[in-house]
Amino acid sequence: MNIKVNQPPHRHVICAQSRYILGHQRFNCASTQGRPDVSDANKDKIHLTESCVKRLGEIMEKGEYLRIHVEGGGCSGFQYKFSVDSNKNEDDRVFEEGGVGVIVDQESLDFVKGATLDFSQELIRSSFQVLKNPQADHGCSCGSSFSVKL
Repeated sequence: MNIKVNQPPHRHVICAQSRYILGHQRFNCASTQGRPDVSDANKDKIHLTESCVKRLGEIMEKGEYLRIHVEGGGCSGFQYKFSVDSNKNEDDRVFEEGGVGVIVDQESLDFVKGATLDFSQELIRSSFQVLKNPQADHGCSCGSSFSVKL
């Protein structure tokens, strides 16, 4: 099952270790999953950790959002993609906290609702990570792909 979402061109950004792809700065990403109890009030929400809000505040310019997009691929069937976007589409949901925002299109939200977005900084890697995703069944050791619960 492939997810296809029309997105305008935008620069990719995630963490401290970066690569340049086609003139755009691109950063690595990672994910883990868990199975938290999600109340009805929070089931369609993306939760942002304090470290995520802090890092977004450091790297985002005014009017920019971190976009989370889920697409088919990766070792386990689906993978998280992160990018910076200044455009909000009709089907986007915006999650704001501490003066920063994360946007997710409706199709991708179905795969990440109830999850927590974190920023992790380690000696070998710094990255945004999707944690405790109640929609994910298994993850791959690569850290960026997952399978969904059926």
